[in-house]
Amino acid sequence: MMRQDKYGINVKKWCREHEKQVEGFLSGDHTAEETKRELSYHLRKLHFLAHERFIHLIVVFFTIVITLCALMVMLFLPETFLASAPIFLGFLILLAFYLAHYFFLENTVQHWYRLYEELLRKIPEYCDVIMNVNS
Repeated sequence: MMRQDKYGINVKKWCREHEKQVEGFLSGDHTAEETKRELSYHLRKLHFLAHERFIHLIVVFFTIVITLCALMVMLFLPETFLASAPIFLGFLILLAFYLAHYFFLENTVQHWYRLYEELLRKIPEYCDVIMNVNS
């Protein structure tokens, strides 16, 4: 394990590096076997990213629930306003950052689906299957 990975990876950097590598591969001329290996590698990374997206969806859901609970406490128990307002605002700010990260993950996964299809188009035996599905 690399030292910088001890506390997690920079997901945005990880995604940019992978996209750059796949797009570089797509711009070159490769055999069907090389493309299948690249496709397999891309699918593994896509699986990891889709799992990350799913976990963040769960986290966003629970953060929304907690934020709404804090809002209800703040509105329905006015005597707790001084304590509940900062808690509500803290969770609201946290929710904004979680939503921004979730949308990044969602858009990246969808972009990687497109990269997957472009890799498939480079493999002759899969090209006919794609054309039949899209028509």
